[in-house]
Amino acid sequence: MNAVEIEQAVTDLTEQPFDPVEFPYAFLAAFGNKETTLKRLRTGATNKSDVGGVLQANNIHILTCAPGQVRQALATLRGSQATAKAKAKFILATDGVDFEAEDLASGETVACAYKGFPDHFGFFLALAGISTVRQISENAFDIRATSRLNRLYVELLKDNPEWGQGERRQDMNKFMARLIFCFFAEDTGIFAGKGRFTETVGTMSARDSSNTHEVIATLFRAMNTKREDRAGGGIPRWADEFPYVNGRLFSGSDEVPRFSKIARSYLLHVGGLDWTKINPDIFGSMIQAITEDDERGELGMHYTSVPNILKVLNPLFLDDLRARLEDAGDNPRTLLNLRKRIARIRVFDPACGSGNFLVIAYKEMRAIEAEINKRRGEPDRASDIPLTNFRGIELRDFPAEIARLALVIAEYQCDVLYRGQKLALAEFLPLSSENWIVCGNALRLDWLSICPSTGACVKMQADDLFGTPLDQAEIDFENEGGETYICGNPPFKGARKQTLAQKSDMALVFGGGNDYKDCDYVVAWYIKASEYSNVRATDFAFVSTNSISRGEQVEHLWSRLYRNGESILFGHTQFRWANNAKLNAGVWCVIIGVTRDKAKRRRIFDGETVREVASISPYLIAGNEDYIRQAAGALATQLPKLVSGNMARDGGNLILESDEKESLLKEAPNARPLLRPLIGTTEIRQGTRRWCIWVEDDDVGFAMSIEPIRKRIEATRDFRLRSKAPTTIGYSRIPHRFAQRCHIESSSIVLPKNTVDGIPYLTPDFVSSNTITTDLAFVTFTDEEWVLAILSSTLHRIWAEAISGGLGAGIRYSSLLTYNGFPLPVLTEKNKADLTRCAEDILLARERHFPATIAELYDAEKMPDDLRAAHERNDEVLERIYIGRRFKNDTERLEKLFDLYTKMTASAGPAKGAKRKAGGKA
Repeated sequence: MNAVEIEQAVTDLTEQPFDPVEFPYAFLAAFGNKETTLKRLRTGATNKSDVGGVLQANNIHILTCAPGQVRQALATLRGSQATAKAKAKFILATDGVDFEAEDLASGETVACAYKGFPDHFGFFLALAGISTVRQISENAFDIRATSRLNRLYVELLKDNPEWGQGERRQDMNKFMARLIFCFFAEDTGIFAGKGRFTETVGTMSARDSSNTHEVIATLFRAMNTKREDRAGGGIPRWADEFPYVNGRLFSGSDEVPRFSKIARSYLLHVGGLDWTKINPDIFGSMIQAITEDDERGELGMHYTSVPNILKVLNPLFLDDLRARLEDAGDNPRTLLNLRKRIARIRVFDPACGSGNFLVIAYKEMRAIEAEINKRRGEPDRASDIPLTNFRGIELRDFPAEIARLALVIAEYQCDVLYRGQKLALAEFLPLSSENWIVCGNALRLDWLSICPSTGACVKMQADDLFGTPLDQAEIDFENEGGETYICGNPPFKGARKQTLAQKSDMALVFGGGNDYKDCDYVVAWYIKASEYSNVRATDFAFVSTNSISRGEQVEHLWSRLYRNGESILFGHTQFRWANNAKLNAGVWCVIIGVTRDKAKRRRIFDGETVREVASISPYLIAGNEDYIRQAAGALATQLPKLVSGNMARDGGNLILESDEKESLLKEAPNARPLLRPLIGTTEIRQGTRRWCIWVEDDDVGFAMSIEPIRKRIEATRDFRLRSKAPTTIGYSRIPHRFAQRCHIESSSIVLPKNTVDGIPYLTPDFVSSNTITTDLAFVTFTDEEWVLAILSSTLHRIWAEAISGGLGAGIRYSSLLTYNGFPLPVLTEKNKADLTRCAEDILLARERHFPATIAELYDAEKMPDDLRAAHERNDEVLERIYIGRRFKNDTERLEKLFDLYTKMTASAGPAKGAKRKAGGKA
């Protein structure tokens, strides 16, 4: 269940008569517990309560009680031995009148009337497995409003299906935006009388809903008609009290979808909420999910959290404004200059969605301006910060509409907060008819035409609030010569997940070449922002996937940005996305700020730690503004060549599971010499083996004489001939062989191509000369055990994490980048001997725990002490080779490795380029 569905279920529960016996089970059902789970609780099979309540282990202990006994009941739950033993996260007590609950981990509590506990449903979202940022718990209104609007939206489409298709869908979205404005306006005093819009619809429309659409259309028409024009405009007296809104919000068609009785009821329920609690920075992103079919399953979670937004905006420019405010003290002239500066700042989000970055930027700047006015003795002064200085581009219609509306609401709320409601109301209406949120493809639009670097002489006027003629996208800035900051959270989309249209966008932005084909979609926004900065130097920062600061993408992006004079202003190292861990568990992000100003301070944010450094590398560590280049051979010439394993491209015909191998040998025992053990990443990790048919050219006749082998070879030929790839078809000439072979009859070290999140070491292994490595692992044909010690070290794992491509927080190892680029000092024979002993200790420690697998042995929390000690000894020996002692931390390790890489590449001269596909590209 998503948060909106949970909110609705909780609300439905409170609308039913209170049943003290059934309440605990109904409450758990509202948070997604299945009937089978509840049945086991009812029968006592899993209910471990020792106080007569309902206790779900690792979740919650619930107790209903006699009237007036709620506080005592909560104390009973808190003191219950069963509560502690079952590791309950929450305790909850209610008598159907009062309601109290406590989060036992944080100590936070809820105490309210029973009917009001749906307002606090976010407090309990962990019960549904939803780990969420604090805002969603504290701003339950936004989810409740989204829930009600979603039910209304779905119900309206039942009776007006055409409104959900084609051009009419935009009409439906516009209708929803108008409703949102009306609900907000009627509760904040913008309309005369609280709840006046909802009340008028309820009074003037028939209970059977037959004329509900006509009543709403009349109200919309009134709000689009000036006072002096109403007498001749046919506006009835009951609608005349509504103000002229302008802003083109109600211009264009006033057609309204028809309402059923249920839809009318939903509308009245939505209007009954307290819309003064709306948070435009959160609500806007959630409401857009209502109209997006593929996002509705994540209702209530689809937004960028305020803390994440501030990770972008604070170091980009807000921290500097606050510092200047601190420096200004109470000096009126300095404060005035700062206020003028703020009024000229433009914030541009070229992937703005429903405007949350722009709204937060606006609200934070208004807070700074309000403090300036307070210090200057001008607390009621009107804001100098124009909404038109907050520009955006959004691909989809409805989010663009909501972004404009969210900014309008934010402006009004700030006016109320800093100037009082009377002054806010006096200046709110009529709205301006300028439109500054453009709907279009940001990668195909000219950003300078939407957010000019200086003021433009053309004011753009649209047919209505949401229409945006792109050939008239320039709007005059109210102040010339100000700063522009570009920011946002563009779509990530990895290279393999992009649509054809998105690949075309990338080709256009990159302007030729093929390297864009390996880049995430978000990279294009960095390049467009850098091009924008060519006209006027502009700092920019985006939330991005961590993969753009790892692997091949680093070179593709920064070869261009460095050429344009850019450098990294600040970076947030990788962090897990915080909106909803259950839905976004695999999403790891970085934030990179970029500037051309060499004088600005550079900062690296790593969780709660902030470091000021001289310069930042594209891998988001302190270091040279350079990147690791692919190389055909190892930078450390003592390292043997590492290549990708053997690629079958056989349709599975030359590869056998263990049971298939045994069956084949039963049928044809003489086939045994043609079968070899097969190993790849999964087999290394799980300690398993598959088998393969391995036929040398001289043995083809013998192989074809064995019936089950012959069938598999012929099936391989057929598979390759059916392929659409010319290279695969070519391999049909040698159906007895793997398509690409690198095997040498020698013992070898195999290394997984991919690692999982959290593994403390890479896990290379030795295999015999008889073992075939698949192309899902790397292999080096050597019996030098010291090589395994290098690959197994913390130093190499830290290097691989920084340099390799990524799978979430895991590693997608690259032979050309990670291995060939690894900086290793020249090893003496004694160094090699010491490392060889370390490698032997690691392998012996693994053997002592047979049959435990690599996956089991290298679980960070369960790693055997002797194996961990063997790795610690290995790390100490290797790190003393580098600096004569152990490194203090991973930061020092990386900085040393990058420094050594720079020195080694400089002394080696210009690197020879590697072919794109050579040696097993990661």
